[in-house]
Amino acid sequence: MTADTRGKKVGFRPRLVKAGRGDPGGQAVELAGWGNYPVVRGYERVSENLPRITQGAVLTRGLGRAYGDACLPPAGDYAIAASRLADRLLAFHRESGIVRVEAGFPLHRLNRMSLPLGWFTPVTPGTHHVTVGGMVASDVHGKNHHVAGCFGEHVRALKMRVASGSIIECGDSKADLFRATLGGMGLTGHILEVEFQMERISSPWIWEESERIDNFEDVLEKLEVAGQEWPFTVGWADFLVTGANAGRAILMKGRWATDAEAPAGLPKWRNTVAFPLRLPNWALQTWMMRIGNFLNYSKHGAPIRSGITHPEAFFYPLDILSQWNRVYGKRGFTQHQAVLPAPHTHRRHEQFLRLLHDNRAKVFLSVVKDCGDEGRGMISFPKRGVSYALDMPVDQDTQQLVDRLNDFVAAEGGRIYLAKDAFTRREHFAAMEPRLEAWNSVRRQWDPEYRLKSALSVRVLGDPA
Repeated sequence: MTADTRGKKVGFRPRLVKAGRGDPGGQAVELAGWGNYPVVRGYERVSENLPRITQGAVLTRGLGRAYGDACLPPAGDYAIAASRLADRLLAFHRESGIVRVEAGFPLHRLNRMSLPLGWFTPVTPGTHHVTVGGMVASDVHGKNHHVAGCFGEHVRALKMRVASGSIIECGDSKADLFRATLGGMGLTGHILEVEFQMERISSPWIWEESERIDNFEDVLEKLEVAGQEWPFTVGWADFLVTGANAGRAILMKGRWATDAEAPAGLPKWRNTVAFPLRLPNWALQTWMMRIGNFLNYSKHGAPIRSGITHPEAFFYPLDILSQWNRVYGKRGFTQHQAVLPAPHTHRRHEQFLRLLHDNRAKVFLSVVKDCGDEGRGMISFPKRGVSYALDMPVDQDTQQLVDRLNDFVAAEGGRIYLAKDAFTRREHFAAMEPRLEAWNSVRRQWDPEYRLKSALSVRVLGDPA
């Protein structure tokens, strides 16, 4: 448990700004998400005392791992509250696995604390450099969505500051606000504390089976079959290759190892290596990624491999290289993450792959996952089907490509993930999201003046800037 430093005042420096906006307070800084696009200027308040610095702030920001503009203020003199110092563990019941933390508590510390005790977060995204508050706001999902749903399915209670300034406990007694906050991108209130249920695990090690698959039709079929047998499934796919091997992939399946399978002792956490500098925009080219994908596919060797795997390597393979986003240069990158509805054998998946190829999409990294049923978050991302997460460098063609992808996703009854988005237009999101009106109704009830907002909400929801 971290020391109680709530009384300290760190980094909150009131600052005068031009007339008409008031004094937002905080330090004037340039802010970006993990994709380094877009970049905006805002005022960041930083303190262990999150209830204090959220007063009058338009948004709370965790570790900034949302890829696009979900964690950014609108352009102008707006203040956001940074939760990263509000990182105390408030309660951990070892017998029941119920945990309560401040919103800025990071997932990597939770994992290091809980694994030796036989517990693990019930849902984890692909990085552990996120805060628990951010996990709620994005209602993160992971490799086990087809089994465990989103993180919000395991949240028991929230402490929040709502737009009026009041601090409330939010759960079953305020069910509409609670459900609107799960995946609500921080727009329904500032999350101050989170109480949730951990998962009991049989050992701190993963038993993994990986399979090399030559074409995308087989990938989808085997992904669906694997989801019926394995709690964790994910596919790395090559969407740069064309022809008969288009969409070839390595399908990874995992479960917690039994005591008999697990090595003696606990996994040792890896030392990360920081990518040293931001590369020039021209340094990463499509032909390089084609070669890299070929080598990654070829080195797997045997069609099927299995054995014990470190949980950090299984859940967070990219975290070994910190600041890996620098490889994309100053232009930055975006991720288009969409879910296309089941069944996996439907023609829409073949058409989606063809759409990428026809538009020569520079998909440098692609991850395919199996999604289960919708959860209780009112606008949470996943629904039953297949999720495609596509990392692409930002260039002059990005907006047009995203528009075409979103035309297709909306027409096929899919939706996109706001936590990764930087280019979706308001009309596209509205067409994808039939639940939006109900969520807006709850949001307006608690914030009729739109005091809470973000760069994303101005772009996608039409909030006043």
